[in-house]
Amino acid sequence: MSLSAQRKTAGLLAGVVVAMGAASFAAVPFYDWFCRVTGYGGTTAVARAAPDRPLDRTIRVRFDASRTVGMPWRFRPLQREMTIRLGETGLAFYEAVNPTSQPVAGTASYNVTPDASGRHFVKIACFCFTQQVLGAGERVEMPVSFFVDPAILDDPDARHIRQITLSYTFHRTDLPGTAAATARAGRPPT
Repeated sequence: MSLSAQRKTAGLLAGVVVAMGAASFAAVPFYDWFCRVTGYGGTTAVARAAPDRPLDRTIRVRFDASRTVGMPWRFRPLQREMTIRLGETGLAFYEAVNPTSQPVAGTASYNVTPDASGRHFVKIACFCFTQQVLGAGERVEMPVSFFVDPAILDDPDARHIRQITLSYTFHRTDLPGTAAATARAGRPPT
């Protein structure tokens, strides 16, 4: 193999490495965008308000809660399920308790099942949109306001769904203003 052929091969391989690095960097935001647009993987949608006229057809919504390893809170839904009309605003509450003697911060990840219902399950307001901080021994009730879009009836993959499960998992996160949180954000600790 000639020297120019080796250089071409090395240049091609370097280009492949750079392209793969760029693709991996863009993968997370692209996947997040894709899931929000399509409802893939049970990702829900967000809106300001429910439709003006709910339909007479109802759907049952179940509520589930879990915590990751290392999250000391107790976390549970205050109701196990509710039945709402398509397009009607639902309001559910979850309870979180910090049984420790120090503040603990957490962020909730969420999804709905079956996955095909994701694009039709729409949140108006949710505790999961922001980090939550509970003081030592603190107990809070956290609301989620939502509706199921009547367009679910027009979706061949979702129109036969009669029950949706909304699941939250709380993850422990750094307290705001801690050295670890500021370092991760690219700022020097104060």
